[in-house]
Amino acid sequence: REALNHELSTLFNEIWDMDVNRLVPGKDYTIDVQGKAGAAQQGDGAARRLFHNVNEERLKSIKTFATFISLLDNYETSTGVAEVVTPEEIAENNRFLDAILATKVMELAHEYLLKKNLAKPNLADFKHQLYDIWFQLYPRKGGDSPDSCGFEHVFVGETRRGKQILGLHNWVQFYLQEKRNQIDYKGYVTRKNKTRPDKDDQVLSIQFSWKGSVKPIGSTFIGVSPEFEFALYTIIFLLSEGKVTRETVKIEEYKLQIVVCRHGHHIGTAYPVLLNTSSE
Repeated sequence: REALNHELSTLFNEIWDMDVNRLVPGKDYTIDVQGKAGAAQQGDGAARRLFHNVNEERLKSIKTFATFISLLDNYETSTGVAEVVTPEEIAENNRFLDAILATKVMELAHEYLLKKNLAKPNLADFKHQLYDIWFQLYPRKGGDSPDSCGFEHVFVGETRRGKQILGLHNWVQFYLQEKRNQIDYKGYVTRKNKTRPDKDDQVLSIQFSWKGSVKPIGSTFIGVSPEFEFALYTIIFLLSEGKVTRETVKIEEYKLQIVVCRHGHHIGTAYPVLLNTSSE
């Protein structure tokens, strides 16, 4: 286990506090964690959905969420199948980036990256940089057709040969898929000797099935805005040249390892791993 990164912990807590678009547990949404997921993909620890309710009016009234949701149907989730990007989808990507760049969260991220000489001062240039990191297509594995991008992997989710779920680390996508009966939540996953999560937890490790496969463990922030995740993952991506970067940080009461993998100049995947919560 790596030492806590104090600089990033301080920064990410500032970003957390600035995240005015974050939804409030128990007020804007309610989760129902239920039982523990069965070992080795056997059994289902949850008869009901993870999201008991979400205030969709609030979601749709927040520009960053609304523009984010419009991107979720733009992808062919099977790897190996080339993506076709329409002019309308490019416009949607740009609208989303414009919306998040107008937030204090991304302003703070931009300022920090400027101090480190990792971003362009001009906002239009910074936006171009974000587009390249997140939306530029590339072949995911051993293929030559550009079938993937960071955004698709992290936020939408992908499948490999119908046997494996890749990515899908976003709570809004999870909620919307669950609502359409596409996802079956199978319960929470605890780390060794840890207690169960509670309904106010904003980072969860869960097990679920989607498109005919089971993801034995997937972790995700709950309730946070898209700009919050974009800020964290982009900062860690730009700070390191390594193929896989793991930064241990404490955000609020959560001790997390934020994992970011690179695919050349683009994000391969990014997600939080819950190390513990202080209530334990």
